Amino acid sequence: MIGPKKALILAACAALVTPAAANSAIDQIIAGGDGGIDGVRPPMPPGGLECVPYARQLSGIRIYGDAYTWWDQAKGHYARGHSPRIGAVMAIEPHNNSRLGHVAAVSGIIDSRTILLSHANWSYRGQIERNVTALDVSPDNDWSEVRIWYGPSRNLGTTHWPVAGFIYNARPGRMQDVGSQRLAQIAAPAEPATKRKLRRNDPIGAIIAGTY
Repeated sequence: MIGPKKALILAACAALVTPAAANSAIDQIIAGGDGGIDGVRPPMPPGGLECVPYARQLSGIRIYGDAYTWWDQAKGHYARGHSPRIGAVMAIEPHNNSRLGHVAAVSGIIDSRTILLSHANWSYRGQIERNVTALDVSPDNDWSEVRIWYGPSRNLGTTHWPVAGFIYNARPGRMQDVGSQRLAQIAAPAEPATKRKLRRNDPIGAIIAGTY
């Protein structure tokens, strides 16, 4: 017979690995949680946390193994695309000193070039960051390259990280990739034509050029 204490522990563990718990975790982040666009680092247990189990917990996507394998593993099992959606996982390819790649859950969409990520083991080893900024710096606005908030510098990192794409918690063929123009319409109100004509600066161009 399982004692009351052991039963409570088993129930808590089960809650962490069920899709319902994963949905509740991402819902908490979207609702505000304890993050801002500059991120928050809550206390972590000894040993810290890797990006893979945290992305799996938030998204409910049941893929295991190193982050760089997620994109290929998702083929035939989960819908994939190249536009961010809340709850999707961004799969970042190995680059520079990141030999295993990285995965992060999309927790917000600001506009066609700006999203919020919640992820672990990025700016600080083993730590969680919630609702931090990621900018699409790809020339074609296809989310193939991003700059991501880097905590120690309190700004976006300068590296252009290559992105394989986004993995959605849905069966293949069940979700249409909405595209950057539609994302812009959903996330931001239309800007008056007169204001667009008067604008002289090109912040996206500056970001792509690395001068942001």
